[in-house]
Amino acid sequence: MGELPITSKQAQQLEVPARNQLSPYLEICCLRVSANVTYEDAAADIEYFTGVQVSRSSQQRLVHRQNFELPTQEDLVEELSVDGGNIRVRTTEGEICAWLGYKAISLHHNGMVGTSFQDNQVVIDWVNHQPLASTVTCVGDGHDGIWKIVDQLAPDVQRREVLDWFHLIENLHKVGGSLKRLKQAQSLLWKGQLDATIALFTNCKGKQAQNFCHYLDKHRDRIINYEYHQAEEICSIGSGSVESAVKQVDRRTKISGAQWKRENVPQVLAHRCAYLNGLLSV
Repeated sequence: MGELPITSKQAQQLEVPARNQLSPYLEICCLRVSANVTYEDAAADIEYFTGVQVSRSSQQRLVHRQNFELPTQEDLVEELSVDGGNIRVRTTEGEICAWLGYKAISLHHNGMVGTSFQDNQVVIDWVNHQPLASTVTCVGDGHDGIWKIVDQLAPDVQRREVLDWFHLIENLHKVGGSLKRLKQAQSLLWKGQLDATIALFTNCKGKQAQNFCHYLDKHRDRIINYEYHQAEEICSIGSGSVESAVKQVDRRTKISGAQWKRENVPQVLAHRCAYLNGLLSV
């Protein structure tokens, strides 16, 4: 079956734009499918499911004429985590493709995710327009870019900043050397005993040990008593929520061979987030 535009009379009855080729329901079906697979595969799937031909280019145009807004939740945001991902961007002919970064924020409990590409203010504004709890736990790894974003989320007195436990231990084991000392350091860090941990490496001359001590001192205010906070269920101690969200975004953006025009990346990310946030419905 080909793509046949509907008449003005039919459009009025169906409450869709005149001479539109797709019903609202079919549009949503296309958007849901193309949020998971390539536009070419979406076209094939839609034809198989419905018998209606919606070409690859039509699938792409449909995505890029949407206004995908990030959701606002009713419940207070008590926890969130921040991370980054990479997306492959086309370059001029003859040049190697570039991998450029995007940022993602996951609001815990409700599983909402927001992304921004080369414009951190998008996710910053999104979070700050949510109803925020009196104390908002912000979890992230050790990268400076993450904490520059966190620094703009809610007032300082409202934030509880937590260095991701698993990232902390990953950095500890990069030090190497005595397994006994590493085990002791992990036990101390689990209880938030930062100075005692640094003292274990005071006499170490290796660069990795010195770097780790600098890392601990840099994130001093973000290294909590992990044992107590987890036992009392006060807050999360890991950024697994946003790391999972980034992987979910990448399942679409990193499909084998995928390359994106730079100017299209924000809409591609917004499309995938709309699907993950359950916003693609009639």
